[in-house]
Order: sequence, then structure tokens, then C-alpha cells
Amino acid sequence: MNITLKQLKVFSAVARHGNLGDAAQALFLSRGALSQALQELERQLATPLFDRIHPRLLLNSEGRLLQPLAEELLSRLDDIEGLFAEHGMERGRLRLGASQTIGNYLLPTLLARFGMPGERLEVTISNSHQLCDRLARFELDLALIEGECHLSELVSEPWLSDEMVVVAHPDHQLCGLPDLRVAALAGERWVLREPQSGSREQFDQRIRPQLGRIGPILELNTLESVMSAVECALGLGLVSEWAARERLAQKRLVRLDLATTLERRLLLVWHRQKYLSAPMRHFLTFCRDQVSADSNMPIT
Repeated sequence: MNITLKQLKVFSAVARHGNLGDAAQALFLSRGALSQALQELERQLATPLFDRIHPRLLLNSEGRLLQPLAEELLSRLDDIEGLFAEHGMERGRLRLGASQTIGNYLLPTLLARFGMPGERLEVTISNSHQLCDRLARFELDLALIEGECHLSELVSEPWLSDEMVVVAHPDHQLCGLPDLRVAALAGERWVLREPQSGSREQFDQRIRPQLGRIGPILELNTLESVMSAVECALGLGLVSEWAARERLAQKRLVRLDLATTLERRLLLVWHRQKYLSAPMRHFLTFCRDQVSADSNMPIT
């Protein structure tokens, strides 16, 4: 048996992209060359690794067994290359995911402190559910999320604390009232993120059960659009205090004075079978150091 690194790179790319065309483009290979390398790998292993469901190639049980091993070997290869590169062990590729609040309001500050020593940092901003799905398929190395992770194949490590706040238009009738109980919001209109987002999870678990009666809900898939809609008096919003801080300071939004503090824990998440490459270990250590860092970063 003579399995080559090229064959494993082809296998990994097809597993991530699910089709030959996108995988070939990612590896700068012709579709024919990529198909030939994949067929040769399957021939050497004496088993197909994908179910061909045109136009998709989906990992079968044998492919799922190979994927973590192939990903580990390729990550170790990156470590070897980085070890002798100009920046030493910090050099390499890191595929990072961040949910929207973290990605838009915290990650830029984090990356500025991190210094981005590697030359190949790839960031995906999406909702928590989608990021966990991508981690499960080895399409990301590490994700920083706001929502819960329900996949047993992923490791979740508690990270920073965040506070959720209910925001309203400055002319809303509840503005200025002290120590509001959540039940006092019954019947109000709401502007919320989409289901499976971290912010929506907080609403569904901690606000909605106490309302009894709920008014119309407007669903939007970005945090900025939620806050803009609340500014236009389309309803109340539940957002991270980080995200609303500038609008609150400018009095474009008002935070309702709830008797209950709505804190949540942000998570660092990665695949249980994921090999922790040098860039990944370095970034994890950096993130853990932020928990006790004395800084102006918007964390509680």
C-alpha cells in the first residue's frame, strides 16, 4: 500500500466540500486529477469512502473512520512545516468559527491582541448551530460560540461571561420603570434572531417561558438588523450588552431595567477527535488567558 499525501489532501477536500468541483478548485487541481487521486486512494484501501448521490459525495461509514486520521496527519504536516518556518511553531493554518456577537464585537479585539502570527487565518461568522455542524464535519478547527452545543462528538469548554439585555426604543412605555419582572413584558412585540442562534436560545429558554402571552415576533438573521429594527420601534430585542453598548451610549436604544440579570457563558468548541495543531494550541492558550486578563475588552 502506498498512500500519498496528495491522496489524503484530496480526500479531506472532498469530504469538506461534498463535490469534486469545489474540492478541485480549493486544491488548484483539475477535476480529472482530483478524481483520479480519489479513485486510487479507494483502490488502495479496497473500499469506497463516499456515497455518490449526484451531484454530492457524502462520507460513508468507512470515510468517517478515515477523516479524523487524515485530518490529524495533514495538521501534523503543517506543524512540521511551521517548525522550520520563519515564525516557528506559531505559523500555520487556523480555521476559526465565531458566532455573530463574538465575531462582530469581540473577535476583532481578540485578533488584535493575538497578533495573528500565522499567515493562514480563516474566519467564518455564522450562528452557533451551523458552526457546530461544521466542526463535526472537520470544516473548522475551533469555534467561539454563544449557544449551547448538543453534539456529543464535540468538546465544549466554558470561556467568558456575557450579559444579555432587553432593549427598546427610547419612547417605549416600559423605559424608565425600575426592577421589571420578565412577566411584565407579556404581550409585547419582539424582534429576534433566527432559531438555533445563541441569542434566540437565550430568549426561548429564559424569557419566553415567563411571558405566558407573547405578541408578534419579527425574525431577522443578523444582530445589526435586530438592533436597527428595535430602533425603528418594531418591538423589544434581546441582545448582548457588548453589541448594544454604542447604541445605548448614544441613546438610540434603551436598556430595560429588569430585576433579573441574564448572564450566559460563551464556549470554546472543537471536535473530540481533532488533532490540536500548533496554531490551534496557541490560540486556545491565548483565549484561556483572556478570562483573567485585566483589559478594556468588552467582557464581564
